[in-house]
Amino acid sequence: MSKSERLFDLMQMLRRHPRPVPGSDLAREAGVSLRTVYRDIAALQALGAEIDGEPGVGYVLRPGFLLPPLMFSEEEIQAVALGVQWVQRQTDEGLAFAANNALSKIVAVLPAELRDKVDDRSFHVSRRPPKAPIVDLQMLRQAMREQRKLRMAYRDPKGAETERVIWPIMLGFFEARRIIAGWCELRKDFRTFRADRIVHIKLLKERYPGRRRDLVKRWRAQVDEQSASSASS
Repeated sequence: MSKSERLFDLMQMLRRHPRPVPGSDLAREAGVSLRTVYRDIAALQALGAEIDGEPGVGYVLRPGFLLPPLMFSEEEIQAVALGVQWVQRQTDEGLAFAANNALSKIVAVLPAELRDKVDDRSFHVSRRPPKAPIVDLQMLRQAMREQRKLRMAYRDPKGAETERVIWPIMLGFFEARRIIAGWCELRKDFRTFRADRIVHIKLLKERYPGRRRDLVKRWRAQVDEQSASSASS
């Protein structure tokens, strides 16, 4: 392993540890000597990485420092390119444009020997069948970003319609289906909604309280609890 690869791996280890981690733990995880870890920590600090700590105490990386992308591996480049291709073909125009921009920025600073790996046509993501979208995904992402409520008419599996006001917290992609998770004011609980069953939808000016991130945690905990109950019954 080259020194540059070793430094990159060490940065990744530090990112995984939000609290100070002993140098001996880093050495064991990296498969190198403790002395090598100390030297590599010093090298990263010289590059500008804000790593706090000292030998015998532990090290923690302050957020915000990025190493140059020349340390991407071939598989990492392929993973990024595959992810961008999926976003371009399976989401909305806004995200597709952003994904293409992000990939262009990466390619611009990649060394020449890695640029061909971005588009070596090793993978293929199919395009979604063209359908008239009922839900504007860009509007939905705006609602989640700004924590704004949505009013919608929703049709259940039997065809009955109900008027709902929801607090959108997450958007899920399942093959050809798009699922919205959120708090439903009508049911006073978390619910998931299939985008293809929404008759019409409107972005409201009213914002929902709390933090979306906290609501996601509560929803995930509820889903996990329900899954555990179903498995034990």
